[in-house]
Amino acid sequence: MANATTSELPAPTVGAALMRAVKSFGLLRESWVGMIGAGLIVFWILVALLAPLIAPFEPNASLVGYQKPFWWPGFQVADGAQTFWLGTDRNGRDVLSRIIWGSQTVLIYAPLATFCAYTVGIMMGLAAGYYRGWVDDVLSRIADIILSFPVLVLYVIIIATFGASPLNIVVAIIFASSPGIMRIVRGLVLDLRNRDYVAAAQTRGEPSWRIMLIEILPNARGPLIVDACLRLGYVIITIGVLGFLGLGMPPPDPDWGGMVNETRQIAVAFPHMTLFPCLAISSLILGFNLLADGLREIALRD
Repeated sequence: MANATTSELPAPTVGAALMRAVKSFGLLRESWVGMIGAGLIVFWILVALLAPLIAPFEPNASLVGYQKPFWWPGFQVADGAQTFWLGTDRNGRDVLSRIIWGSQTVLIYAPLATFCAYTVGIMMGLAAGYYRGWVDDVLSRIADIILSFPVLVLYVIIIATFGASPLNIVVAIIFASSPGIMRIVRGLVLDLRNRDYVAAAQTRGEPSWRIMLIEILPNARGPLIVDACLRLGYVIITIGVLGFLGLGMPPPDPDWGGMVNETRQIAVAFPHMTLFPCLAISSLILGFNLLADGLREIALRD
């Protein structure tokens, strides 16, 4: 009788979880905050995808004849055929074109680094929360040791040791971010592992990996999706800070943080060189933060 009862308990599936996730994003229109955030993100995604078509100049092209003085926004060539809408930098490169192409860098490596960090952190958190015991102790101590270091110091140490490259930036973000994700997932799993559908799966003799990935993880999706949106904003800040410190993408490829670093010494006289890249960074971070707020608002309504 007990087996019949437990077998009738509804067990969530990956397909059902995906449908619920899609429905949650569909309900985003009920939150004006979330809609504004999604609009900002979609705007920058379109800019990145259409960069070859909408960028007026090559991002690394030093436009001979226009290097000095540093042209202000709206400057037009004598014949009026070309306009530098956001001005040029100290090397005569069009600021607007570099911002447009720099969006590709941010929107490729920030989601990639966040996804990889979540993959590592989720695996660690599932194992620690489900198995507990010595597995939990070992993984939790590793996480505590990494989290005890200032995050920026970890980034600087890793990248200064192995060199500035896109791969090393992703590795540094994974190493520094996955312990925090692991702590969040562990706390969720400790609560979900005692639910009836998990007991039903254990009674059916399902393997532990299937219980963690199919039964537990889909039910922890709500807080993780919100945290992922916020963490994407943190990662964008990180990439910008590393670029400002000269530890970001190798020059001369456009990088928003690197653009600020290259022109900071003359920012007082020519503020447009640093102002526009900073606005680009801030608007994208604001988009992810507002999207997270919108998703949280919808979750609280449900």
